[in-house]
Amino acid sequence: MKNILKWPSLMLVLILALVISGCNTGGDSSSGSGGSGDNTSEAKGTIEQIKKRGKLIAGVKYDTKLFGLKDPASGEVEGFDIDIAKALAKQILGDETKVELKEVTSKTRIPLLQNGDIDIIIATMTITDERKEQVDFSDVYFEAGQSLLVKNDSDITGLESLGGVKVLAVKGSTSAQNIREKAPDAEVLEFDNYQDAFTALKAGKGEALTTDNIILIGMQQTDNNYKLVGGNFTSEPYGMAIRKGDSAFVSEVNSLLKSMQDSGEYDTLHEKWLGAKPE
Repeated sequence: MKNILKWPSLMLVLILALVISGCNTGGDSSSGSGGSGDNTSEAKGTIEQIKKRGKLIAGVKYDTKLFGLKDPASGEVEGFDIDIAKALAKQILGDETKVELKEVTSKTRIPLLQNGDIDIIIATMTITDERKEQVDFSDVYFEAGQSLLVKNDSDITGLESLGGVKVLAVKGSTSAQNIREKAPDAEVLEFDNYQDAFTALKAGKGEALTTDNIILIGMQQTDNNYKLVGGNFTSEPYGMAIRKGDSAFVSEVNSLLKSMQDSGEYDTLHEKWLGAKPE
């Protein structure tokens, strides 16, 4: 009789163990596939992926003089952001040439990062609270400010002159959002990239183009028929964007920035591309 009583108890223990095990497995699976990717091995293993692959894949601009501009003749992409990417490749892999530069725009860069098509965004990207919900950022590596580019003979002098004016901007940029807030009476036309926007300005499709001052200066250098007006009316701190949750890679990038600043390499690059050492 005692043996018969033991069997139901044993079966009950086994059933409970299976149920608990099943619950634990389901919980781990769901937490690892969350939308932010914070707990996935992919989000935390970028450095290992770069080393295994043998190259860093950096998302950069191809249309932004001074920071990332592709020469149509040579096919080379050059600029301040490009040299930062090379320095990061050298730090991780010991060779600055072990970097693949993949074109991004303000609209495509975050999706490309989240999809794993690139390891990092180094593309004149302003750090904002909204973007922090989607990606992690390095420390600030450049301070810019939004301004306006107009023809030399334009009557536009600043934000106060934009009522009823067509202002050109780039899709997915903070500049498009900012100008709508600061000049609500302006008509904002958005383009896919800076080259298209500047071409539209020169074709008379708008009377002003707005983005970060340093990007506008690059445009002005290619055509001295244009000038910057209105000063800087926003603060645009640039950071490098990394997949959400990869704290090790964030630390690696911040370590690079500190070493470049300590060694003077950052000042050298700043002077090389922007004409002067940082203030």
